[in-house]
Amino acid sequence: MKLVLRGARLVDPGQGLDEPKDLLLDAGRVAAVLKPREKVAGAKTIDLSGLVIAPGFIDIHTHLREPGFEYKETIATGAAAAVAGGFTAIACMPNTDPVNDSPSVTEYMLKRASEAGLVHVHPIGAISKGSKGEELAEMASLAESGCRGFSDDGKPVMNADLMRRALEYAKGLDRPIISHCEDLNLTAGGVMNESAVSTELGLPGAPTASEEVMVGRDLILAGYTRSQVHLAHLSTQGSIALMRRAKESGVNATCETCPHYFTLTELEVKQSGYHPHTRVNPPLRGEADREMLIAALKDGTIDAIASDHAPHNLAAKEVEFPAAASGISGLETSLSLSLKLVRDKKITLSRLVELMSMNPARILGIEGGTLKPGSPADLTVMDLDKKWKVSAKNFKSLGRNTPFDGWALIGKAVMVFIQGKQIILE
Repeated sequence: MKLVLRGARLVDPGQGLDEPKDLLLDAGRVAAVLKPREKVAGAKTIDLSGLVIAPGFIDIHTHLREPGFEYKETIATGAAAAVAGGFTAIACMPNTDPVNDSPSVTEYMLKRASEAGLVHVHPIGAISKGSKGEELAEMASLAESGCRGFSDDGKPVMNADLMRRALEYAKGLDRPIISHCEDLNLTAGGVMNESAVSTELGLPGAPTASEEVMVGRDLILAGYTRSQVHLAHLSTQGSIALMRRAKESGVNATCETCPHYFTLTELEVKQSGYHPHTRVNPPLRGEADREMLIAALKDGTIDAIASDHAPHNLAAKEVEFPAAASGISGLETSLSLSLKLVRDKKITLSRLVELMSMNPARILGIEGGTLKPGSPADLTVMDLDKKWKVSAKNFKSLGRNTPFDGWALIGKAVMVFIQGKQIILE
C-alpha cells in the first residue's frame, strides 16, 4: 500500500534537503519526495506536521551480548532498545561467547535478529580467532555470512604485523577494519583518565597516550596498505589531531566518538562519588578533550556518532569503581544527547543526520542514509521539542547502567519506519 507522510520537515544531507516536503513510501521503499500537499491517488496519509523526518539512524557500534551473555542483553532486547532510541539499523561487535569469529555465530545472530523483527542488525566479525590477537579469523567466510566489518573491539590488536595483514585482507573483501585503539602496556590497569583528578581520587589512571599511540599506528598502517580503517570511540584531542593529519594526507580513515565523551568529563567520576556507571573504556577525559571532540564533529574530522552501547547486569556495576565493568547502556539516550549539540548550535541538524545516518551507512557499505527514491523506507521521525526524563528502570535494554538516569532532555525520536512499517514510540 502506498503511504504519504505529510507535513514534516525532511532532512537529508546527501540531497542537500532541509525543508518541508511530503514523502511517498511504496513497497518498503521511498517512492518520491513530494511537494507539500501534492495529491497521490490511492495512498494512505499520515500527518506528521511539526516533526522531522530523517533517513533511519544507524548505530555503528553496539554490543548485543548474545550469544553467551544473555543475562546482560539479548539480540531481541537490544533491538527493542535500538528502536526506542530512534535507530533503524545497528552494527554489533563480536565480543560474545563464543566470539563471532565463524559463520555459524554470524548466522545465529542474523537468525535471532530476524526473529526479533525490529531493526536491521549487521554483525561485525572478529579480526582474530577468539579475539586473542594471535591468528587472523576466517575473514572471507565471515564476510560471506553477513559480517559488514571486522574488529576485536574490547581488545586492541597489539601485534602490528597482524593488524597490517588484517587491513590487507579486509581491503580485498571491501570491508573496514574497526580498531579499538588502546596500548595495554600504557593503560596498565588504569580505570579512569590519568590526570590531577585521578591523583586526587587515588585511582590508577589510563593516559591519553595509550589511545593516541595506537591511533597513530593504525593510521600509518592504513596509509601503508591503502586499506580502510575506522577508529572506534575516539576520546582525546591528540587522537583528533592525528586523524586530521591522516585525512589531509589521503589515508582512507574514518572515526567515531560517543555521546558520553562530548557530554561528560572525568569530573563526573568525582562528582558522582565514584559511581561505577561513569567507568567506561576509553575513560571519560578532560574538558579540553571534550571541546575538541565537539569541534571535530562540526568540522568533519569525526565521521560518526556511535553509542558504544555496552549493557551490563547490576552485579557487574554495583561494586567498587576499580572492580566495575566498563560501559554505558547507550542506545536509548544517544540521539537525545546528540540533539543537545543542535540545540546549543554546536552543529546543524543536517550535520547530525550525516553523523548518525548517512556516514554510518557509507562506512559499513549498507543501504540507507538517504531519502532518495528507491532507497529503503527506513526513517527516523523526531520531535525536536519533546521534553522527557531518562528513566533507566524503564529501558527496553536489560542494561540499566547509565550515568544519565534522571536527566531531563529535550528532543526525541517519536516514531520509526522500518521497510515502510510504522512503529510509534512511547
